[in-house]
Amino acid sequence: MKTPRKRSKPRPDKSQPLLRQLAAVPAKLFSGAFRQQYGAICFRYADDGPGIEILVITSRESARWVIPKGWPMKGKKPFEAAAIEAWEEAGVRGAVRKKPVGRYTYLKELDDGDVAPCIVDLFQVEVTEISDDFKEQGQRILEWVSPDEAARRVREIELKSLLVEFEVRGRKKRDPR
Repeated sequence: MKTPRKRSKPRPDKSQPLLRQLAAVPAKLFSGAFRQQYGAICFRYADDGPGIEILVITSRESARWVIPKGWPMKGKKPFEAAAIEAWEEAGVRGAVRKKPVGRYTYLKELDDGDVAPCIVDLFQVEVTEISDDFKEQGQRILEWVSPDEAARRVREIELKSLLVEFEVRGRKKRDPR
């Protein structure tokens, strides 16, 4: 019979808002250890009207709903890194807005079991190309959903708000003809 392994570090309850999660690991609050990530809000215009659909994908480890995101890349600007993540994780390319359209925070569980608070700057990607052949193909589920449905699926409270309130920026809205 196996004995349960005791954890040496307290682990946050990920269903709680970020501040409550951080309260479970207070040293993280004061260490200045926030890490930067870049994410993509990938959208397309819906076939059946003037609305948009947002791409959500599952994470590889826990299969929870997320958006494409990742760490900074040497020699790449933030919006370029977000676009690369969208391609590698979801097989989509398109027109990327160079300025962030929002930001959210979350706790990332690292490979060693530790947690790192992250700030994710989000870049809008108007998808013009979808491929079935991409780096993480077969490792994730991809779905195009309404902004409200995207918000229901993701866990992070700040990201939920950004998705519900998402409006296409920097380009003319499609003619609803």
